[in-house]
Amino acid sequence: MCSLKQVPINCPGHSRPVVDLAFSAITPHGYFLVSACKDGLPMLRQGDTGDWIGTFYGHKGAVWGAAINKEGTKVATASADYSVIIWNAESGEAEQTFLHKHIVRSVDFRSDSTQLVAGSNEKLVKIFDLNQQNSEPLVELKGHTGNIKACRFISDGNAVVSASEDGTLKVWDVRNQSVVQSLTFPASPCSLEISANTSRLVLTHSNKVCFYNTDTWDLVKEFTIPTNVYAASYLPDKNIFVCGGEDFVIYRYEYSSGEELEAAKSHHFGPVHCMQFSPDGEIFASGSEDGTLRLWQTTVGKTYGLWKYDSGPAGDSDGVTTTSPPMENGTADRVAAVEG
Repeated sequence: MCSLKQVPINCPGHSRPVVDLAFSAITPHGYFLVSACKDGLPMLRQGDTGDWIGTFYGHKGAVWGAAINKEGTKVATASADYSVIIWNAESGEAEQTFLHKHIVRSVDFRSDSTQLVAGSNEKLVKIFDLNQQNSEPLVELKGHTGNIKACRFISDGNAVVSASEDGTLKVWDVRNQSVVQSLTFPASPCSLEISANTSRLVLTHSNKVCFYNTDTWDLVKEFTIPTNVYAASYLPDKNIFVCGGEDFVIYRYEYSSGEELEAAKSHHFGPVHCMQFSPDGEIFASGSEDGTLRLWQTTVGKTYGLWKYDSGPAGDSDGVTTTSPPMENGTADRVAAVEG
């Protein structure tokens, strides 16, 4: 019997490259997925199925970054229109706007949803208080000499990590606005991920996926990928990580040994810009230059979400049916479709 093949689900709706995505934590209503796209129209979806919930209207330029808080109640988007908008995920209304002086590339919520960090082409990392309507930042972190590509809160929110086109990663103590660690790379870092419930930071640059201990900032592991890699995500419970980049392929590796487990080709038709595992680890999402957002199974052959498996005819390994997510109706009762 042949092994089952990966059958990704395409989530339609975007018309230009999908450049960032993020999952919420698991909530009483499931979990949610937000995507950022150069079409300027970030979208919210049911995380396990990809069902469209709503589109956020308001930006006047490409949206480069997106984040959703753990509770799935707030979405943040970073745009080429020099703004960050905080959205109410239930109503779709814009709650706050933080203006910048250049393109904003990355955003992230503090774990308690009280603050937001944003990185921009001003070469600054800014932290905003979400409990105050004042649009001035609480903190401006200065030290990078290139555009900020990614920024994340770490630990209890008293530290931030940022990656820049200047080829460095900096770790900041927010309380005294100082750099406590700086790492230099031969090429600009492309993506950052703080692995949930671990002390691991996942960073990509050139054709490398690197894992750092966020307590000591020692390099723990480094893997060489057959292409320039733009994004990676780590699932410690399954001892795997996934990555993608310039060659359009979705790679899956065993973390402990570095063995390549899968190389999924002929699904994306452009470079892969962003990837992340879902909070339950059952799926991961990828966004591409081809304008598509796709969902992939962590365990191929398991009935989950829109993947329905049966035994099929004897010797038939393709006993799977999938249903494309609808574009007219969402599946989360508590979240209204966002039309304006």
